[in-house]
Amino acid sequence: MNLLIKLLGTGVSLAAGFAGTKLVDALWEKSTGSKPPKGDDDVPTTLRTALTFALISASVSAIIQVLANRGTQRAITRFAKTQDIV
Repeated sequence: MNLLIKLLGTGVSLAAGFAGTKLVDALWEKSTGSKPPKGDDDVPTTLRTALTFALISASVSAIIQVLANRGTQRAITRFAKTQDIV
C-alpha cells in the first residue's frame, strides 16, 4: 500500500506540474501581452525576457514539487498510523 501512495503522489505531482505550467503561461501572456518564450524561432525574445520567464517558471515548479512531496509524506505517515491502530 505504501507503493500505491507513492505512485499516487507522483501522479498528483505530475498533474500539478502540468497545471502550474499552464497557469504560468496564461499569467505571462496576460501580464505581458505576448506568448511565453519557449524557444520558438518565430517569436523573437530578449535574453532578459527569457531569463525572467525561466526564473518564474522554475520557482513555481520548485514550489509544486515541495508541496507534492510534503503531501505524499503526510499521506504515508497517516496511513502508517492507521495501520498501527488496526
